[in-house]
Amino acid sequence: MIKKLDKLIIRSFIGPFIVTFFITFFVLMMQTLWKYIDDLVGKDLDLFTIAQFLWYASASLLTLAMPIAILISSIMTFGNLGESFELVAIKSSGISLLRFMRPLIWITLLLCGITFLFANYVIPYATLKFKTIYYDISFKKPALNLKPGTFYKQIPGYAIKISKKDADGKTIHDVVIYEQQSQLQDNSIIAESGVMKLSADQKYLEFTLLNGNRYQERGNTMDTATEFIRMGFKEYKKLFDISSLQMMKTSDTVFKNDYKMLSIRLLGQTIDSIQKQKDSLGKKLNNEIANQLHYLQVPDNIWKQVPIIKNDSTVFLATIPDSLKTKVYEGALAIAYSLKNNYQISGNEIDAKRDGIKIGLIEWHRKFSLSLATLVLFFIGAPLGSIIRKGGLGMPLVIAIIFFLIFHLLNMFGEKFAKENLASPFVGMWLAVLVLTPLGIFLTYKAMHDSALFNKEFYYRTLKNMRLFFTPAVNKLKK
Repeated sequence: MIKKLDKLIIRSFIGPFIVTFFITFFVLMMQTLWKYIDDLVGKDLDLFTIAQFLWYASASLLTLAMPIAILISSIMTFGNLGESFELVAIKSSGISLLRFMRPLIWITLLLCGITFLFANYVIPYATLKFKTIYYDISFKKPALNLKPGTFYKQIPGYAIKISKKDADGKTIHDVVIYEQQSQLQDNSIIAESGVMKLSADQKYLEFTLLNGNRYQERGNTMDTATEFIRMGFKEYKKLFDISSLQMMKTSDTVFKNDYKMLSIRLLGQTIDSIQKQKDSLGKKLNNEIANQLHYLQVPDNIWKQVPIIKNDSTVFLATIPDSLKTKVYEGALAIAYSLKNNYQISGNEIDAKRDGIKIGLIEWHRKFSLSLATLVLFFIGAPLGSIIRKGGLGMPLVIAIIFFLIFHLLNMFGEKFAKENLASPFVGMWLAVLVLTPLGIFLTYKAMHDSALFNKEFYYRTLKNMRLFFTPAVNKLKK
């Protein structure tokens, strides 16, 4: 019977989980697409590039889609079983809620492991590819699109305007081309019509212009006087280098040292390396200070033999001859400025290393916290479903969204606190888990004891009893 019960709960869970996972993943994907839509539109990107962009962008969404899907599907599963009174029948047979949840706990642990492996191995590679493609797309100029009546200035050194473009997309009329090769040469071409086409390798734009004039200035930097030339033509060919409009192919190695592109092992090695560099900078700063402040190198037993002098600057100055006071002042100022510069330079470097360690620890903890959050949200969703006893996508979806917003906000605030040194990386990245774990334990306890936590009749009876309890006291006060 127990094996059949396990199969029942697993079958009830798998369907809602798959549906909610793909719905959540699709919603997050649309949000990502909307976020980067301005960088994609108008650049004549091929479908393969757009597909690559979305594919690599979707990899990092799994760590968000998995907890949401677990939360919604667990509420739906136990809500459906509670609504159909199957959960009541199972409990009445002596089977506890935790025993009933056991197969789903194992499945959730398996999904936690998959999420961690994905975050540790797949997401760093996908993030590296995504950042590389996004960098190339963001620096790609808009696609060649000559609009009538508007100057097109995306080709370096040229400004092109046409008054009309025929339906074939090639024939153009009233062409004006301004060309600036140097500060002393402002050339221009005016033609009645022409035909434009791309070269075979799409690196050059060829204009075959008809019935026009070319105006040219000639001069040199040594003489401001220029020579003006006008040349009429019936047919004139002009080539434009549009290779700068093509998308670059940046190497992945440019971004490989970003912390988000590193696995747990590489993050540990990087953090250790930065810590050693930070310690080395501290020792270097101490040595530089000791070299400038010579009294720091004197052993303590020698200081004990020196008679105590009153802590007064006038006593010290009285021991210095007047002829040496200027040199002493200048030497002291030089040492003070040198110490200040050493502290500022070394301090900035040490702060940079400290920030690097902090960001590395944040990414290190993120891989574990987001994976374990899946299990925590399951222990919130499953008891909630058994308490509210409502299936479908109505009430479960609303409650799931509320709890996920709480989780997401805690996660965002924790990361912000860690980055601003208001909390340690451990506390910041585990804040959501630390706050929601007691809530999951509380809800599980309430569900195991058939709590009426979300039953409106329970609150109605409680308020009625409170009213009856306080009514005699209120009547006495009135009298």
